[in-house]
Amino acid sequence: MIKVIIVDDHKVFSDGIISILNEEDDINVSSSASSAQELIQKLEREPVDVILMDITLGKESGLDITATVKTLYPEIKVLILSMHAERGYIVKAIKSGANGYLLKEIGRDEMVKAIRAVYLGGTYYSQQVSSIIINQFAVDSKSKSNGANDVQLTPREKEVLILITKEYTNQEIANELFISIRTVDTHRRNLLEKLQAKNTVGLVKYAMKSGLVDSE
Repeated sequence: MIKVIIVDDHKVFSDGIISILNEEDDINVSSSASSAQELIQKLEREPVDVILMDITLGKESGLDITATVKTLYPEIKVLILSMHAERGYIVKAIKSGANGYLLKEIGRDEMVKAIRAVYLGGTYYSQQVSSIIINQFAVDSKSKSNGANDVQLTPREKEVLILITKEYTNQEIANELFISIRTVDTHRRNLLEKLQAKNTVGLVKYAMKSGLVDSE
């Protein structure tokens, strides 16, 4: 069972999401919080797997709260759920350690898919958000070069990396390549080490710069 908590200061919205998600057999929304203090208190009493985090919470920033949660509970996955599609918010969310970024206009099916994806160790971004990230990486790759092509990857590592850029979860990669999820974990760790990347976004950036995937 995937345990979820919602952090949003609009109770009507939170209650609606709780009602929707609790209809899923493998998801349980334990409660909601409207502030950093309330969230931390609840996490101390009842750990969760995934947090759905709004960006604007009165005078508080959901991005700052995300960074705090990631420091205290690095194993918890955080999905930003926001109406802001601006590049600045998205970049800050990634830097805060968020595992994904969803726009509030998404449907139920995509929200459920995103929760399952990050729970299994992947990342998830709404289509519009993914386009913004890729465009930013394209701009960065034109402005500077970090010698990405000097890194030697094995054919299998390249296959795994390409699937990572397509937002496949570790389980989906394992199924696609007919290997164990443990082997996928090993390849992911090796890629992070070889490419000196801090997270999945860094891997995607390398794939863009090295020409493994199309930046368009």
